[in-house]
Amino acid sequence: MIFVNLPVSDVAASRAFYTSLGFSVNEQFSDDSSVSVVVSDTIFLQLLSTGRFAAFLPEGRQAGDPRQTSAMHALSCDSREEVDALVQKALAAGGGTWRPAEDHGYMVGGSFTDPDGHVWEVMWMDPAQGR
Repeated sequence: MIFVNLPVSDVAASRAFYTSLGFSVNEQFSDDSSVSVVVSDTIFLQLLSTGRFAAFLPEGRQAGDPRQTSAMHALSCDSREEVDALVQKALAAGGGTWRPAEDHGYMVGGSFTDPDGHVWEVMWMDPAQGR
């Protein structure tokens, strides 16, 4: 399992953005200062207000600006169509464009940013190609 903790400027807006992508929320681990987004059975996002996120950092450290590309997160999709659909949902929900889509025949990729600038890449590879 993986748990990705991300600072966000507006917890409610982040909740709305990620649920509009089709992800669910685990209310047991959500409150006014954080939201627990269930991406899959093994992938979870903990979106924390910047103040709450800062409480987990060592003294003297601060969170980086996601708009300066401190990390890129990648998710695999089950089809080419799912890649395109997820990118379109993100853009319609207020996300931004990151890079142009890529189509290599055996692999396609798309990307977007969330409202805070966190980068998400989504990709599909043809399992028959064995690359």
